[in-house]
Amino acid sequence: MTSQRKADVCLVLTTLIAACGWIFSREAVAGMPVMAFLGLRFLIASLTLLILCRRGDLPLLLRYWPAVLISGGWLGFNMLLWIYAVAITASLGEGAFIMSLSMLFVPLAAWGMLRISPARAFWFSLPLAVAGLALLTLRNGLTWEVSQLLFLAAAIVQAIYFCYTSRYARMVPPLPLASVQLGCTGLAAILLSVFIESWPQQVNGAIWGWVLASAFIATGLRFWLQLKGQSMTSAANAALIMILEPLFTVVAAAIWYGERMSAQQIVGCLLILTALFYYRWRINK
Repeated sequence: MTSQRKADVCLVLTTLIAACGWIFSREAVAGMPVMAFLGLRFLIASLTLLILCRRGDLPLLLRYWPAVLISGGWLGFNMLLWIYAVAITASLGEGAFIMSLSMLFVPLAAWGMLRISPARAFWFSLPLAVAGLALLTLRNGLTWEVSQLLFLAAAIVQAIYFCYTSRYARMVPPLPLASVQLGCTGLAAILLSVFIESWPQQVNGAIWGWVLASAFIATGLRFWLQLKGQSMTSAANAALIMILEPLFTVVAAAIWYGERMSAQQIVGCLLILTALFYYRWRINK
């Protein structure tokens, strides 16, 4: 199997796991504070990956430690915005499609950060995606829900994180890189929880089950696969493979919560998908 094919497999599996992670997280935050859940989820995943690291990985990690910590900070900021949006949204599927716009924000972030000009196809895809976003979110005129704004902000930050991480994913092995990134997010969330949240006296066993599933499957395994895939392909290619995530999330939310979208929202989702697929088709042509 070629490196490109291995990257594709890793990233498709990443999208499947990520879609399940939306459900895991929504169930977990229903029974415990948001920041406490995020902190526990990411610290458990970080420690798990750290145990699996090889001793020889440490020198490379230390060599690039400033960049690794910065990438962890971007991931933490992204996840803080995302988890609050998940906790208050009425539609996980809608949120997933808004987040999928990060794949179109990646070329803009790469332009500013890596001095890589967007392909011509990007400028055709972007207006189509914006029209889709409008149909998906603006149901009552020019008004946005708080969860929609949080998802949009998270999408922008995710694009920055994606580009920044792609720059170093080829230099640092995936396991230690993922471990440090997740650890940064977990520590930031725990500190916030200590100062702004109050814990319930008891958390039932089912909630702890969702926390563990989120930590080991939707975080540890997911981020290791994502970084492994990113290390074998370009940032743009990796980002666009992950357009499958909102589709899988809509299916998962429909099965688990019975979520449905209006005709206008469905058209908006189709426009966003069309923009993303067109862009990928043109850059790979």
